[in-house]
Amino acid sequence: MKKWIPLIIILPAFGLSLYLGYIQKNIIFNQNVKYNELQKEVESLKNEDQRKVNKLLSDTINQIKAVYKKSVAVYEDLVDFRLASKTTAKQDIAYANIINLLVSENYATASSQLDTLSSDIKAVAAAVPKSTNNNGQVVYVTADLSNTKVIVDTASDSDCGNNCPVLPLSTFVSRNGAFAGINGSYFCPAAYPSCAGKTNTFDLLVMNKNKKYFNSDNNVYSNNPGVIFGGSYIRFVTAVSQWGRDTGIDGMLSNYPLTVFNNNINFGGNADPKQGSKGNRSFVGNKGNTIYIGVVFNVTVAESAQVLKSMGLENALNLDSGGSTALWNGGYKVGPGRDIPNAILFVRK
Repeated sequence: MKKWIPLIIILPAFGLSLYLGYIQKNIIFNQNVKYNELQKEVESLKNEDQRKVNKLLSDTINQIKAVYKKSVAVYEDLVDFRLASKTTAKQDIAYANIINLLVSENYATASSQLDTLSSDIKAVAAAVPKSTNNNGQVVYVTADLSNTKVIVDTASDSDCGNNCPVLPLSTFVSRNGAFAGINGSYFCPAAYPSCAGKTNTFDLLVMNKNKKYFNSDNNVYSNNPGVIFGGSYIRFVTAVSQWGRDTGIDGMLSNYPLTVFNNNINFGGNADPKQGSKGNRSFVGNKGNTIYIGVVFNVTVAESAQVLKSMGLENALNLDSGGSTALWNGGYKVGPGRDIPNAILFVRK
């Protein structure tokens, strides 16, 4: 006897099959779409020149580095400017806006505005009235080695790598009973972002009043010039590698550049933007056994060489300038400037 399958069972089974087929077709279709998309992506990667991608990435990174480096340099100029002028609100606001551009990754506009701000700082700084002597160019103090001892004093007693001690020039003067003094070598101020981890350090060779040589093992700067203060003489050398570690002298200090040497101008300028911009330039020099310490106002370092040569100086060494500039003679003639790690001082014999 034949058995009949009820239609009610066959129809649902047939419908389920159609449904499953539909689902399967959709899955296959979607997989094909994804496969085709991946294939296009693979082909695109195959055709892509990775060297171009790497160069583009490298150029972008270099642009970011350059603008951040520029922002640090402009900030440090602004720090120095604040020491010379109390009205920096306009420049402070401009710098804050530039920081916002950097945060927004708008590097091109930030770079352009940094250039504008840098020019503005230099222009305003150049217009700040300067205290000068009668010729309006330089103020200085002189001393004769026959009755004056020239020493170098340091805030630290030994080499220091970070967070080093500093003092006002007036403190250096008073604790040594000096009658005059001037700021010394270049150093890394705590206010500079680029000095993080090495604040208030100086890298150049110095011998202080206690016969202690600083940075004696640092050969990086041995080609820089220096000045030696003997009991009855002063000597300038074009490189401190020419000088030993004699402690029979009263003091010695290295800095750069040597602007006048053997009666000739020894420095005509270089690519350093700080030395090529207008500013107050501290110096130590001599005419025979007469020692000069002073400040040439609102000049480049090369222009200061011209001024000092015109004064008849036989030799002159540029000292730290900018916000560190300070000259003392019975009170501040220039400055006080920021606290400093070392100073050149005139003491009566």
